[in-house]
Amino acid sequence: MQRRTVLKYLAAAPFAAHIHYVQAQPRTMKDIEELQKNWKTLLAPGTQVPDPAQKLELTKAEWAKRLPQPAYKVLREEGTERAGTSPLDREKRPGVFACAGCGLPLFTSAMKFDSGTGWPSFFTTIPGVFGIKKDYYLIYPRTEYHCIRCGGHHGHVFDDGPPPTRQRYCNNGVALTFIPQKA
Repeated sequence: MQRRTVLKYLAAAPFAAHIHYVQAQPRTMKDIEELQKNWKTLLAPGTQVPDPAQKLELTKAEWAKRLPQPAYKVLREEGTERAGTSPLDREKRPGVFACAGCGLPLFTSAMKFDSGTGWPSFFTTIPGVFGIKKDYYLIYPRTEYHCIRCGGHHGHVFDDGPPPTRQRYCNNGVALTFIPQKA
């Protein structure tokens, strides 16, 4: 009899964890605005943040030298990493996700959610960090987003995320670096 009880709890654990995670997310657009306004609280005091208006323009050769090959393929050639390969998809610590190309902060851990897609996903961004364009690579139009500072491709935004934004910024993990919050 005890074995059945243990198995029942083990089977329910993933669902209970997901429900808890969803309940912890912002419920209103005012909550989202607060996240966007207060994102620097997840940085260590004195952390220098690149200015989004200060463009970083390098040649292909300079980018190839600066970036590991997988990051170069995504950021500079608009590639896509294989789903489930990025450790950042499972990153749960408080902190900030920045562009791997130029270091510009893009998202916070409070903006992240588990979409189940195998890529790091976010329901909103730090304001003013992305440029948007239409992508017809798969025939139907998708909304692609790029770092405003270096032009690096990060992923696509879809309208199937959690409320209240209903957005899912589906980001390639190799296009990001994670800066953990320091006390």
